[in-house]
Amino acid sequence: MLEALKQEVCDQNHELPRAGLVVGSGGNVSGRDPESGLVVIKPSGVKFAKLTPDTMVVVDLDGNVVEGTLRPSVDTGIHLYLYRHRPDIAGIAHTHSPYATSFAARGERIPAVLTPITHMIGRDVPCSRYATPGEVDTGAAILEAAAGGYAALVRAHGVFTMGKSAAEATAIAMYLEEAAKTTHLAMLRGPVEELSQQEIDRCYAWFRQNYGQSGSKPVSS
Repeated sequence: MLEALKQEVCDQNHELPRAGLVVGSGGNVSGRDPESGLVVIKPSGVKFAKLTPDTMVVVDLDGNVVEGTLRPSVDTGIHLYLYRHRPDIAGIAHTHSPYATSFAARGERIPAVLTPITHMIGRDVPCSRYATPGEVDTGAAILEAAAGGYAALVRAHGVFTMGKSAAEATAIAMYLEEAAKTTHLAMLRGPVEELSQQEIDRCYAWFRQNYGQSGSKPVSS
């Protein structure tokens, strides 16, 4: 069942420790099958090095295990809450990446001062209110902060990114952490100037049109 999606979700979970976004077994990536609506997610408490496509857990949007012998991630309820309320997304990544989470610890957003992150999400990275641990309050806090966007910090918790696929959600998490690190380092030297909304919109539109092999014309990078 959903072999290709299980492979993708497994691969993207392996990307998290490779990119330095997680430690131990903390953090997770999930993906939703657009046809069946079923969700594939990492099992709870299993270290990333031990993950294989066969260890992935398949659940329905109510949280019932459809396939798999292991318990799904403790964050499964949050993922399912987001999927139920955001039919436009098919992938979610959750990390406690150090630089981005340092902003969450302070209840601060990551300002849109760098083009790489505006290319990916078209705005700053908002930080939510404090959410009581659990699917409903945390899920609602993410939706409130993201406001239709693809990333949010949860105050005193970590990072949630969303995308059209598990791979896209993971890529956003990687670029977000890079932006958080660089922004933090720049702020140590003094104030940083945020890009105007007009320039943010232009950067986002340009990237969507030109990046990768599906863009309308070749680019140099």
